[in-house]
Amino acid sequence: MSSLRTSRTRLVGAATTVVLAALSLTACSDGTGVHAESVAATTPTAHASSPAPAAGSASATAASAPTARAATGTPKSAADAAASKAPAAAGKPVTCEGSNTRTVAAPLNRPVNHMLLTVTNTGSRTCYLYSYPAVRFGEAQSVPPVIEESQPQAVVTLQPGESGYASVNLSATDGSGTDGHTVNSLDVYFHGRSGNESVGTGAHPPLPAKGVYVDDSLKVTYWQQSMDDAVNW
Repeated sequence: MSSLRTSRTRLVGAATTVVLAALSLTACSDGTGVHAESVAATTPTAHASSPAPAAGSASATAASAPTARAATGTPKSAADAAASKAPAAAGKPVTCEGSNTRTVAAPLNRPVNHMLLTVTNTGSRTCYLYSYPAVRFGEAQSVPPVIEESQPQAVVTLQPGESGYASVNLSATDGSGTDGHTVNSLDVYFHGRSGNESVGTGAHPPLPAKGVYVDDSLKVTYWQQSMDDAVNW
């Protein structure tokens, strides 16, 4: 009987020891597992969320910088474009003469025995076409007289690219003129404001290959703003 009790006591003690050991291991395992899981879950979350605002801030800064530069640059570009398209200052008007104009001489079919002189402003400034053309055909020693009735009310003004006109009565239509001859060259000189002197350089427009016929009835008109006014005389 005593042996039986001893065995039971040992069995109970052993069982108790096993139970206590198991409880001890369970408590240790649960405590460690909670701590490790908590750190593992918390630490990555903290590290992952911390760089996000920095990256977002850097991205926002990088995105806003070019926008600010573009906004600043746009008015400047518009101003530069406007400045490049703005016309240059016209400057003070000058007198029309050979160096800032192009002169063309063209015989007319109607009225007969007439020639039209066309002067075009090739310069960059407005020019005034004063008085009438002083023309010399061939080797003539004097210039023909002007038709006084053809004087316009205002000085002919040519903007760059515009043209003024005068006509030349080459010979009498009724054959009453004398000293008729054919000429092959023409010089055109320009008057200044006073109308009594020539200014600048002359023009030398070519004539038709066969030349033009002139006589002593040769006359010129004043410079006109329109072609129609020039050929009316």
